[in-house]
Amino acid sequence: MSNEETELAPRQPRPSPIRRALGGVAIVLGLLAATTVASPATAASPYQRGPNPTAASIAATTGPFAIASITVPRGNGFGGGVIYYPTSTSQGTFGGIAISPGLNGTWSGISWLGPRLASQGFVVFGIETNNLNDSPTSRGTQLLAALDYLTQRSSVRSRLDANRLAVMGHSMGGGGALDAALRRPTLKATIGNAPHLPSGSLANDRVPTLIYAMQNDTLVTPARLTSLYNTIPAATERAYIEVTGAGHNYIGQPSTTLARTMIPWLKIFIDSDTRYAPFLCPLNDRSGIRQYRNSCPLI
Repeated sequence: MSNEETELAPRQPRPSPIRRALGGVAIVLGLLAATTVASPATAASPYQRGPNPTAASIAATTGPFAIASITVPRGNGFGGGVIYYPTSTSQGTFGGIAISPGLNGTWSGISWLGPRLASQGFVVFGIETNNLNDSPTSRGTQLLAALDYLTQRSSVRSRLDANRLAVMGHSMGGGGALDAALRRPTLKATIGNAPHLPSGSLANDRVPTLIYAMQNDTLVTPARLTSLYNTIPAATERAYIEVTGAGHNYIGQPSTTLARTMIPWLKIFIDSDTRYAPFLCPLNDRSGIRQYRNSCPLI
């Protein structure tokens, strides 16, 4: 006590034993209530699918769901494609993802993504574009048309939750995915892999966005994608991953580095599955990753 506080307060009467006992009970109850508020139970997402994830499970070439596929002919606003889907619906419906290849590319060039993602508990639609040289804007339109087909007319529409959809793409297809997100902010997630977006701005982006850059990409450089990433509003969840030593077409071969980062992103935002958040926040396994930026915590 300081010198200014040396004067003693008047003596107060001692409380009775009963009052002291009741006061003690009140303190204990208050502490219990405070503990309950400070440490609330985390409720599982109703869209949670599959077993508890591990570092090995998100890097595995095959996830826990058995899958099948169907081919879709040209038409419906896009160039056809292949749908991959879990064969069992015992856990409920699944979120959907439409993916576009890049300039002069076809789905076969990145088709490893179909079974890899579907076996983790998604319906995946790898599309062909109307023309090999379609612009990012055209590819964005086709991705949205593919999602509409997937949820409204496809033979697997009953397996889908039309309110939990995402888009992805490579190069011009990646730009198309970002363009689609700008036009349909109700999407749950978007991923651009070395994306080419002519406008160079995501200032109106409201969809959780993951951008991949490739260290040795001379077509869509990391510097260009860093600038694009920096235009995403602070209120929008976002992440930027630069892959070490990779070139523009790195996505053309199966990649554990891509899979173990994109799977948590899709699970977090399509399925609201908090079990996957620790794989990105923080990113403990930085092997193969030169730079990582994020808006953690993501959920």
